[in-house]
Amino acid sequence: MKGSIKTDSKASLKVYIKASMKAYIKIGQLAKVTNVASKTIRYYEEIGLLPEAHRNDNGYREYGNNDVERLVFIRRCRELQIPLEQIKTLIAVQLDQKSSCKEVDALIEQQLAKVRKTIAELTMLEQTLHTLATSCPNDKVGDCQILKNLQQENE
Repeated sequence: MKGSIKTDSKASLKVYIKASMKAYIKIGQLAKVTNVASKTIRYYEEIGLLPEAHRNDNGYREYGNNDVERLVFIRRCRELQIPLEQIKTLIAVQLDQKSSCKEVDALIEQQLAKVRKTIAELTMLEQTLHTLATSCPNDKVGDCQILKNLQQENE
């Protein structure tokens, strides 16, 4: 799956999470342990998905354990193709641990419906392409049934 953690990155993440809560890492290290590009991390900060990073004396960004956990959460949501605005909602609802899961459930159900619609559309596309691919027994472009079918409107 695109964007999933590689085995060595999982090991790096586990080692990092076990490290001291006071330890900070730089953006390059954060990118490596979370498998999210540095440019993307800066973008997530810019749009408020990640809190603004702590800066050390020389201006370098520093990240802690909470940042690692938040970024892994965001990356997992993106792997599920959840839009950024909905990820913001998921992050916000986590602030009240006692609130109902109804909003989370509804958001995931919406995403599932989108995925199912996409699958149905792709299935129709596959069937159309299969029909086209098997529609031409001819050897010459002038007699090509595929090209003729593509020139006609669907009925």
